[in-house]
Amino acid sequence: MDYIILDIEFNGRKFASELPMEVIEIGAVRLNSSLAYVDEFSSMIKPVYFAKLNSFLKKKTGIEQEEIDAADGFVQVSERFREWLGPNENFLLLTWGGEDMKRIVFDTRMHKLDDSYWMTTDYFDLLKGYLRYKGVSNDVSVEAALADLEIDASGSAHRALDDARMTAEVFRKVFGHLDLSLKQRFKDTYSNAKERRLVKNAIRMLKGQKLTPSWELLAEKVLAGKVDMTNEKKLAELREYFEAELNKKA
Repeated sequence: MDYIILDIEFNGRKFASELPMEVIEIGAVRLNSSLAYVDEFSSMIKPVYFAKLNSFLKKKTGIEQEEIDAADGFVQVSERFREWLGPNENFLLLTWGGEDMKRIVFDTRMHKLDDSYWMTTDYFDLLKGYLRYKGVSNDVSVEAALADLEIDASGSAHRALDDARMTAEVFRKVFGHLDLSLKQRFKDTYSNAKERRLVKNAIRMLKGQKLTPSWELLAEKVLAGKVDMTNEKKLAELREYFEAELNKKA
């Protein structure tokens, strides 16, 4: 079993738009079962939208416009990346948070490609694993984890391959403290963090008012007017979250 440490950069923006953000760089490091370095993958990707990089992104990443202009599109790069990865039963993907998997799946769908490879790929959220190991709840950056573990950082932050290399060093350092059985697969979500937090706080509020929390009561007293009650997938997901939180506090 190989371990693939993945990092991506995407063309984020500082203004609202209905157009999607896209992956513009993929970097990955392959470790073998002994955690030895085996290989690396790195590629820029020319996006369909916002192909002209804004000054904020160029300053943050150091990516030059010429690099983007000369890059292949997502279809070609993702095909090469999958070939480099090989069969997904032969490796475990590791990411720092869940955003990287989300972006790859979304771009795959945007280009009308088959997403079954990614939907059946196991990945482990190293950020969550690190937080469990440290017994803390607030998110930390890879750079902060490196400093905390007294690992010398090298390379440029916010460049995909360098970030993947640094994340790999964190993984190697804390490997013995991780429960890799907590791997997961990408799952579509229809609610956002604010809505889930609303449900969580509502349970606490209803209990504080000596009321027995129920989904019907929560929907009527809390969610109505704040959540789209016509979105059946969103409501089903929030109800599942409500029941999980209720059982957790029981």
